[in-house]
Amino acid sequence: MLSRALPFTPRPFSPPLWARNPHVQTLAGKFLRPRPPVPLRREQWETPDGDFILMDFADEGMEGAPTVLLLHGLEGSARQPYALLSYRAMRQHGLAPVGMNFRSCGGEPNRLARSYHSGETGDPRWVLERLRARWPDRPLGALAFSIGGNVLMKLLGDAGEAGTELVEAAAVVSVPFDLNHSADALERGPLVRAYARHFLRSLVGKTQAKEELLAPLVSSDEVCQARTIREFDDRATAPIHGFAGAAHYYASCSSAPTLAAVRVPTLVLHSRDDPFLPREALPERAFALNRVFVPVISDHGGHVGFVEGPPWAPRFWAEEEAARFLAAILLTPPSPSASSPPDSSAERRIPPHQ
Repeated sequence: MLSRALPFTPRPFSPPLWARNPHVQTLAGKFLRPRPPVPLRREQWETPDGDFILMDFADEGMEGAPTVLLLHGLEGSARQPYALLSYRAMRQHGLAPVGMNFRSCGGEPNRLARSYHSGETGDPRWVLERLRARWPDRPLGALAFSIGGNVLMKLLGDAGEAGTELVEAAAVVSVPFDLNHSADALERGPLVRAYARHFLRSLVGKTQAKEELLAPLVSSDEVCQARTIREFDDRATAPIHGFAGAAHYYASCSSAPTLAAVRVPTLVLHSRDDPFLPREALPERAFALNRVFVPVISDHGGHVGFVEGPPWAPRFWAEEEAARFLAAILLTPPSPSASSPPDSSAERRIPPHQ
């Protein structure tokens, strides 16, 4: 449903021979990504409900450039290596990046009982509206990783046409579009269960730190006994955020059912071997039916892996592709026809990148 051609041609991911296994890709992505020096400025934004959100601005020297909001993954922060690499790539392409730390992330516990979760769209929407108000004349985009991508896709899907007032372009990487299938995947196989235990240690620790505040909502003993992400969500995430249980939470917050309503040009970078989402749960048909999506789906890449080149000199495909796409949209003036209603019969055109 694009009303104008996109000046962008995706470059396919090319996995090296040493990293065609999904777990090798996932672990290489985690341990080989460097932390490039990027100038960061932190601001603390007080929220309307008496809490706060930590914002990391990487826009030094990029005055007047289009702004891109980055959303991180589960128990990460806006200073993860993939975030820093994204900031560097976006700056190189003429964009002004800013990272949002979900509540309780970013190094400081939040004040309220509530935190963040895979379908919490209120905070990102509020942040985008504040960025729009601060720089009303700048184009605005968004880039999100893992559950941050689910949050962004649900936000834009729920918003429908109004999503185009929030951002002009979006890019998402390794999104668990179906939370129920993703929770199942995190219980399969020793390596995947090891990933889940890593997340659980952090999630349970944060819940214990709020034991007194959360006492009316959850049992600390039961939360500490959770052995899977599903059990934690059933005992903590769901009751804290008003869901009847994990099943209700997953059904309410998965972005897959909302994809048909997205109206913002969106690059989707995903691997069919992502250990956090079964291949059969990847909504490729939804991407094909909605012309705003530019899906680049590879057979290899793991979860937020996408490592190319030799291990002693790795390259990181996803951050560069996302930056190229966002720059192509945000730095290209809209054609006169861009304001007209999208033509659902029009072909999705992606002319060669100049």
